[in-house]
Amino acid sequence: MSEENTKFVAMSSSENLEFCLRLTRAYATLTRRLDNALSNLHGLSFSDFMILYYLGRAPEFRLRRVDLAERLGVTASGVTRSLLPMEKLGLVSRQPDPRDARVGYASLTDAGQQLLKYALASIEPIAKEAIQKVPVEQIGPFLLALGELAGINLSNN
Repeated sequence: MSEENTKFVAMSSSENLEFCLRLTRAYATLTRRLDNALSNLHGLSFSDFMILYYLGRAPEFRLRRVDLAERLGVTASGVTRSLLPMEKLGLVSRQPDPRDARVGYASLTDAGQQLLKYALASIEPIAKEAIQKVPVEQIGPFLLALGELAGINLSNN
């Protein structure tokens, strides 16, 4: 094989691809940091925290499971699998819809609310540190751009 064939030729990537790659790396890095802190301090994964967080922001601390799945970016069956161990720990509960047996709700229990409170206090410094290099005036527009990218609007945030 000639030297010419063995050389690695770096291809220039588009800004679009570079943005996606950097966003993915930033997500992985930040998720790992948050996951480690939550696991070490509270025995929670970052995925578990996100469930508690979205339920904690919902009216009456409950969401339809399909709405929770949408916020998490997972399937309805995926959210059901994630909820099972949290139900056993007493952090969330299932509630049927009295008018439609096909609809189920996930609800944050008092224990879940308490754990969420402690978890938020633990990871807020990490979140603050993560965005400290972003100019304050750019945070709002960046949130909107990320929301658009994730398909988030005012009705499903």
